Amino acid sequence: MPQAIALIDANNFYASCEQSLDPALQGKPVVVLSNNDGCIVARSAEARALGIAMGTPFFQAQRELQRLNVVVRSSNYALYADMSQRLMSLLEVQVEELEIYSIDEAFAHLTRPANGDLNAWARLLRAQIKRNLGLPIAIGLGSSKGQAKLANHLAKGMSSHAGVFDLGHCADPDPWLEAIPIEDVWGIGRKLAHWCRSRGITNARELRDMPTGVLRSKAGVVGCRLQRELQGQACLPLALAPAPKQETCVSRSFSRPITNIEELREAIASYVVRAAEKLRQQRQHTAALTIYTRTSAFSPGFYSKAASTRLDLPSNDTTVLLKAALPLVTRIFQPHRPLAKAGVLMQHLQAANQLQHHLLVPCSPKEQQRREALMHTIDRLNQRYGNGTVGWAACGMAPSWMMRRQRLGRAATTRLSDVPVVRA
Repeated sequence: MPQAIALIDANNFYASCEQSLDPALQGKPVVVLSNNDGCIVARSAEARALGIAMGTPFFQAQRELQRLNVVVRSSNYALYADMSQRLMSLLEVQVEELEIYSIDEAFAHLTRPANGDLNAWARLLRAQIKRNLGLPIAIGLGSSKGQAKLANHLAKGMSSHAGVFDLGHCADPDPWLEAIPIEDVWGIGRKLAHWCRSRGITNARELRDMPTGVLRSKAGVVGCRLQRELQGQACLPLALAPAPKQETCVSRSFSRPITNIEELREAIASYVVRAAEKLRQQRQHTAALTIYTRTSAFSPGFYSKAASTRLDLPSNDTTVLLKAALPLVTRIFQPHRPLAKAGVLMQHLQAANQLQHHLLVPCSPKEQQRREALMHTIDRLNQRYGNGTVGWAACGMAPSWMMRRQRLGRAATTRLSDVPVVRA
């Protein structure tokens, strides 16, 4: 049986999640803002139709958004991560193999039926995701990842195809490929697109058919692999298990400038706590960490400082990481500097099941198991009852520097207090 690759992509993901949780937003223009309500990072289809540009600073667009009756929401990352997990769980049971490509995208491997037509399957999947999660998705099908990516672009851009397009099962794909500008081809960056246009290569079909030797001289084996993908040869296998992370970073901009060391210490502690949670989710230990802070790049007298330390025994224990990180705060703080951002970087990561012990830092298996059980219990409590249910005193109590999210919507899938209550 011929094989197929599908790219399944949730449309306008952040905005669609907000509309899914709040039925009153259905059919209305919605935009989602970045950290600290800075700029527009997501738009619903209705907001796109109004010509609202991605990346526009909120303070510049606020009056226009009010005039157009656009609903504005702050970023709700806990909601988006939860909706993404639910989406991927539904997709896994509908395909043979699944590669989670990003928070709202996944590649899937399928076997085509006898007639080769997967459109019926794709439409049923779209209906199921819409019914179960309230999310609109687009499905692009092809013989390779490259073709599936182009087909997904066509599925989203042409309403007549109802969110589904199959490049591997159309009579003549050339007109469709000619409709895709070279800049929209997956893997073609700005410089390579400019190089292609200077040689008369303006669309996906011309890239597919150009002399391989010419493309190799500029883009090497990567360019040749991309060309073969466009020709329908699957050169990029599905990554069924994500590669282990080399570093883990947690950083945030403050809602207001920080000018004293106590607040900076609280911020660093909060980011260390979150980074430790990530390490445990990834089943990794860190052997070194770096903390840093800086002022705004737009204010005079720019200041930036970092400090690092190594751990004798790699760990993902929050207590151990706090003890290592907090003494570094005095090395990066400077009085009278209005600090705008800080962050924590976990480095030299290694698998949690391959802990290399230190001769001079004894840690018995019993003590190690006790600490792991404690961290697991804290994580479970926070997952079940909401982030911050069990906190760390070093993080402070509702600090005023926390990220600004004045337009936060409901989070009924991750916050018990937001679950709707119906009284009859």
